[in-house]
Amino acid sequence: MTRSEFDDIRAHIAAEDPRSGDLLEIAHTLLDDLEQLRMREAILRTNYLRLLTAARATMAADMAGDAAPMTFLTHELEEHGQMPSGEQIQHILSDARAGQTLLARLEEPSAPRRSIPARLAVRCVGATRRLRG
Repeated sequence: MTRSEFDDIRAHIAAEDPRSGDLLEIAHTLLDDLEQLRMREAILRTNYLRLLTAARATMAADMAGDAAPMTFLTHELEEHGQMPSGEQIQHILSDARAGQTLLARLEEPSAPRRSIPARLAVRCVGATRRLRG
């Protein structure tokens, strides 16, 4: 939603009969939540774009033979407090390798599943019990 759409909805809610107070309060709360989520999404998109730009600039610098190609990525990670250090390094590498392995497995074609004929299907059958009484 655009900012003007939020403003239009707020104006419409403000014009409503004040006797429906609970519903209006819920509408205001939901609208505030939507606006907050919209802002968070915009921030996340901006951060993603900055990180992607830094990664591409790093690769371009490396391909061009730059003496310090990691400068762009290092700057971006440090700015967000994400530069790994100490024990984090091995954990991050391990997570990255595991992620690559999982993605590779997902991309492998899976063997077709055979359907089991109904007469051979295993059934769960419980013991018969009678109530005393």
